[in-house]
Amino acid sequence: MRIGVIGGGAWGTALAQVAAYRGAPVLLWAREPDVVGAINQTHENALFLPGVPLSHDVSATGNLGALAGCEALLVVVPAQHVRAVLAEMAVGATPLLLCAKGIEAGTQLLVGEVAAQLHPVAPIAVLSGPTFAHEVAAGMPTAVTLACADADLGARLAERLAGPALRPYLSSDVVGAEIGGAVKNVLAIACGVVEGAGLGQNARAALIARGFAEMTRFGLARGGKAETLTGLSGLGDLVLTCSSTSSRNFSLGVGLGHGQAVGDLLAGKLSVAEGAFTAPVLQAAAREAGVDMPVVDAVCALLDGAPVRNVIGALLARPLRAESRP
Repeated sequence: MRIGVIGGGAWGTALAQVAAYRGAPVLLWAREPDVVGAINQTHENALFLPGVPLSHDVSATGNLGALAGCEALLVVVPAQHVRAVLAEMAVGATPLLLCAKGIEAGTQLLVGEVAAQLHPVAPIAVLSGPTFAHEVAAGMPTAVTLACADADLGARLAERLAGPALRPYLSSDVVGAEIGGAVKNVLAIACGVVEGAGLGQNARAALIARGFAEMTRFGLARGGKAETLTGLSGLGDLVLTCSSTSSRNFSLGVGLGHGQAVGDLLAGKLSVAEGAFTAPVLQAAAREAGVDMPVVDAVCALLDGAPVRNVIGALLARPLRAESRP
């Protein structure tokens, strides 16, 4: 299966490296000419994944049309750019394996729903789970969810990407896998705030647990399955990104907890923190669905500039209630 990767950031580059480990050629599309040139000439993505030597079977292009001969396409551009990029392509019936995590602003569509709207004939699959790009590229052990409604296609994609250090677990729940990946980015910002404001480990653990309850409520309301949300693409990814500064979303929260302005934080290397763009969309979608998500509401308030002390105080002052199932 000839693999094409759409997106030359750290995660796209890491996935290209994974797909090439058996000596199979992989073509990666990147918007940045410097990235294309560096991968083809020095076999390194020095801009987004420095220090990781890439397989000589990974080549890069700045022409989306060059991916036309690929038998499967991994879509790894940021969620808010998926529509624009896919709209430029003639995909036909080529399977799309979506690796972006988010909800589209304006439409409240999941990435898979955007892809299906643009390319209704293309089979859709989702790859999601606890994955830091630098660890995956370095060959460190990683397990992910690969969700696809077509079991045969899912199995073929899993077999193609599986390797000594990457273990995909199959699921048919595309919606649940997408929601876990989108919601955890917002919750990771909240946990970063706890770290930055020095609120302690007890607070972080409580926030992860209550945030997971919110993820589950929203996921079930959108048609996801509880077992997916308790798996790698939900709880697994949540635990990872809520506990490490390797997560851009967590790092954004740390900065907010320190009292830095959100505009300053997003103007730098945290500009691709997906949770900042997903949060208001998720809040609106949850309200329309009648789903209570107070942690998400708190993150939105912080992104709007509310003082950390006031937001934390409002969360802790909410009426007492039973700890029930989502």
